[in-house]
Amino acid sequence: MPRAYPIEKTRNIGIIAHIDAGKTTVTERILFYTGVSHKIGEVHDGEAIMDWMIQERERGITITSAAITCHWVPLDWEQKKENEYQINIIDTPGHIDFTVEVQRSLRVLDGAIVVFDGVAGVEPQSETVWRQADKFKVPRICFINKLDRMGANFEKSLESIQQRLTVNAIPVQIPIGREDDFLGVIDLLKMKALYFEGEFGEKIKEKEIPANLKKEAEKARQNLVERIAAEDHSLLEKFLANEEINLESLQQVLRKAVLDYKLVPILCGSALKNKGIQPILDAVCYYFPSPSDLPPIKGNDPKTGELIERKHNDSEPFSALVFKIAADPFVGTLSYFRVYSGQLKKGSYILNSTTGEKERISRLLRMHADQRFELDELFAGDIGATVGLKKTFTGHTLCLEDNPILLEKITFPEPVISIRIEPEAKAEQEKLFLTLKKLTEEDPTFRYKQDLETGETIISGMGELHLEVLVDRMKREFKVGVSVGKPQVAYKETILKEAKAEGKYIHQSGGRGQYGHVFLKVKPKKRGEGFEFIDKIKGATIPSEFIPAVEKGVKEALTKGVLAGYPIIDMEVTLFDGSYHEVDSSEIAFKIAGASALQTACKNAGIILLEPIMKLEVIVPSEFFGDVIGDLNRRRGLIEETKDRTNLKVIDAKVPLAEMFGYATTLRSLTQGRGTFTMEFDHYDKVPENITQEIIEGKRK
Repeated sequence: MPRAYPIEKTRNIGIIAHIDAGKTTVTERILFYTGVSHKIGEVHDGEAIMDWMIQERERGITITSAAITCHWVPLDWEQKKENEYQINIIDTPGHIDFTVEVQRSLRVLDGAIVVFDGVAGVEPQSETVWRQADKFKVPRICFINKLDRMGANFEKSLESIQQRLTVNAIPVQIPIGREDDFLGVIDLLKMKALYFEGEFGEKIKEKEIPANLKKEAEKARQNLVERIAAEDHSLLEKFLANEEINLESLQQVLRKAVLDYKLVPILCGSALKNKGIQPILDAVCYYFPSPSDLPPIKGNDPKTGELIERKHNDSEPFSALVFKIAADPFVGTLSYFRVYSGQLKKGSYILNSTTGEKERISRLLRMHADQRFELDELFAGDIGATVGLKKTFTGHTLCLEDNPILLEKITFPEPVISIRIEPEAKAEQEKLFLTLKKLTEEDPTFRYKQDLETGETIISGMGELHLEVLVDRMKREFKVGVSVGKPQVAYKETILKEAKAEGKYIHQSGGRGQYGHVFLKVKPKKRGEGFEFIDKIKGATIPSEFIPAVEKGVKEALTKGVLAGYPIIDMEVTLFDGSYHEVDSSEIAFKIAGASALQTACKNAGIILLEPIMKLEVIVPSEFFGDVIGDLNRRRGLIEETKDRTNLKVIDAKVPLAEMFGYATTLRSLTQGRGTFTMEFDHYDKVPENITQEIIEGKRK
């Protein structure tokens, strides 16, 4: 079966932003104007198509990324089928607790629309998602939204983008009016004013630029053309010679600059008031890459490790990356994937090269938020889903058995907060563990474990809201009655300097004994560099078959900690000597010896406790500024910067997570309910000695 749309007219895009910047509202307008929906669903009414989860509709926020497909013909083109583009959209959450959804979506997308609040400009999560897009080299266009709101300021928002995110941001539109007088936008490439009329802004009227904005528009266009011309030698010659450059040439060079991350076009409007959305769709078609514009995807041969490249076309061998797992109450486990090369037919067998398992593709689906459409085949550049893959999870590669490739995995941040959880009835214990297993398969930033000493089940995640939503899902979706304890901080331990230690395990019990003997050296690594085990003896003084047992013992000891029972991180462990007994040596003996040596070495090296430090932005009316600063100081907060935003104060601070539980309630009472804050994990840092002592004593009680 041939593809419905040529790969050149396929766009895979994401919509990313800080919470409440209007991502889902923008997406709902896009779905309405492209004919996917016949009624605009509003977030505040709990009717947004993309926010289909009960929790999303109740809270008015996006929690899970939703995928949907729509079609668009650029406004200036003849409205016929062969001019139509297929646009696959993923709407992502803005709340930092659900950062995993943004990260895995950006990994498989080719372009991102970054939405900004026209009043606030760049906000903390705007910076986070921008850095994530930089990491995955995703071309972007920006949309400054909410220009109809009181306090909206296009120029200040633009300045914040250029100062805090990229100097390459350049307006291709400027607004006509602001706040209540916001009427439309000026297209600087065409030099026309665009007005959005009709009940839902569906009728676009192109008119002459208002006389009072003519000079400003000409200056902005001159700046835009100069920046575009600087990216192309022949255009630059024309610009310097004051020759007119046609629209098509400007669009072509701007597209190349966007694809090379050299320019970021900025558009503007108000999604809620139905102004400025259709030009975003045009910009997606004009400036974003199709899969065929991308460099070949790189991977490795699973057996030899040799580098392999695959071009983004249908004739290459099939390869795809699974970027999301979702538990669907009607069809079971849904696996979302992006096809990078080749074709995939329903009923075919594929290899999961990450696990080495073969899987059968019984059904192929195109997702429409929480609805599904059956397909017979998927092609290079498509985003689709399948059901029933038993051993395939987020970050796994799917490919052909006779043409294997292993694509780069997706890496996720470690959880920073934990709570105790238990079933309300003993009979539900097994059901709870099955539910936890499903949720960890869906969400790689969610973990659970059993505390062997207390028998308690501990769940960990990225924040209080993250865990609150997951517990709510356990109760509603999975029908498991659970009760939860107070949140706990995910402390870590680490060492201060290099040290050596000997570990010896000798046990005689009448028959064959046990003998394991090792010497280890520990060395601290930089924060975030993780653990590394180095074997320096290579089977010289200890047979090579016992080396993995030593490493296993070391890793187990790391998870149990030395100081207060928290995991030890960021260190290098070197096995440099030891001895063995020809009869009595065994794997278990060397495992115990390795664990013993590690604990002694860590004590010799000096061990400290680390705590998660959060990046905090608090926005409060000026009259409450002093009280809020005082409260943050009491919480061991480090105030980094304070800024003015109209009649508000913006406080940027770093605060230990341990001091931030219940902060939302405190801030409400300090500011008469008018203060807001956002918080995200920043780094791990040393816990003060007096608090370390309290934590150790708390563990001992």
